[in-house]
Amino acid sequence: MKKTLLLALATVVYSGSVWAQKTATPLTAEKKYETEISTLISRPRVKTAFQTILDLEPETRKDHLLLTQIPSPPFKEQVRAKKYAELLRAAGADSVWMDEVGNVLARRKGKTGKRTVVLEGHLDTVFPEGTDVTVKQRGDTLFAPGIGDDSRGLAVVLAVLKTMQKNNLRTEGDVLFVGTVGEEGLGDLRGVKHLFSGKGPKIDSYLSVDGSGIGPITNGGVGSVRYRVTYKGPGGHSYGSFGLVNPHQALGRAIHYFTLEADQFTRTGPKTTYSVSVIGGGTSVNAIPFESWMEVDMRSEDQQKLSGINDLFLAAVQKGLKEENAIKRLGADLTVDVKKVGDRPSGLTEAKQPLIQRMIAISRYLKAEPSLHSSSTNANIPFAKGVPAATIGIGGVGSGAHSLNEWWMNDKGYLGIQQALLIVLAEAGYTE
Repeated sequence: MKKTLLLALATVVYSGSVWAQKTATPLTAEKKYETEISTLISRPRVKTAFQTILDLEPETRKDHLLLTQIPSPPFKEQVRAKKYAELLRAAGADSVWMDEVGNVLARRKGKTGKRTVVLEGHLDTVFPEGTDVTVKQRGDTLFAPGIGDDSRGLAVVLAVLKTMQKNNLRTEGDVLFVGTVGEEGLGDLRGVKHLFSGKGPKIDSYLSVDGSGIGPITNGGVGSVRYRVTYKGPGGHSYGSFGLVNPHQALGRAIHYFTLEADQFTRTGPKTTYSVSVIGGGTSVNAIPFESWMEVDMRSEDQQKLSGINDLFLAAVQKGLKEENAIKRLGADLTVDVKKVGDRPSGLTEAKQPLIQRMIAISRYLKAEPSLHSSSTNANIPFAKGVPAATIGIGGVGSGAHSLNEWWMNDKGYLGIQQALLIVLAEAGYTE
């Protein structure tokens, strides 16, 4: 595929999440933040560090390919995590460890340590065990499951640490370089939830690397709640046991009632979505099923709207149960098991917050057009906790996240590393 075609194919979606763009007009930072970033960039060691990032390109590529080709299925990130810890240790971090849930953390101490800034990529992919993750190259483009989401993010985090070490870039605050588990799907952000559970380190600013380009800034979290609902009955012969409760019929009623209510509820206010995504159950065409189940996803940028549609769903589930039990002619009642399998809070870091202002100024310096978005990323948790946070892109261009044909091309990918470096230095307080 030619470079021009690949660039055309790189749409607004790269990481596993779809952005909801918040800004339609050009963004500019307040003057004081433009001045702050301009001063930071003019520092001799920072200028040298920019060149170091270019000099490290072959090494960064090697790290990128290495990490991509270590399978990291959902809930089985241990092998990649162990290798990532080795790479961070070799890069010169002051201390490297793995926490109770499998996150990899590397601390680079600051002069005072009064603040802690996190730079993070996630270790897991969406691909099941046994998926071929061998990187294939066609022209200047790399193809592999997870090549961008988020092995490139991990490579960016590692490259920033190497650059700071090679140029002795010191900060007032500590910097934590982190590889998290459980960002994708049913992982339900378990890695970053642990970091903010009270069992992790104190965090003052959080930067996640997971997405495309260098202009988009995810400063809002699209919250989600997900359920697996299973109706259970005795089951029996479709003719001989006719009159028993039927789990499929209860499930159908619940879906019907939920859809009617949710349709009206989501037509006004902040964007709120719902999807009955997976259903299953039953054994034979001539058998009343003994169970019927569904998995449902609901999302919103607004926590109140998310709570509202959640209530509608739970009410519909109970209504379906009650109505099916009301028409039984024999046997035991139907029961229902409602299991929450995902719970991601929504939240926001306001555009006026220093972290976002600095990011806007940095994007403009790097000749990118900054824009604010909401998405579902690891930053959702610090958003909800009131900790300044954002998610930035990995640099370069790519598409096909969560597919076997995912691709990434190093079209000025170094800009993603330079962007991450500048944000870390600004947030942690660069000092010479």
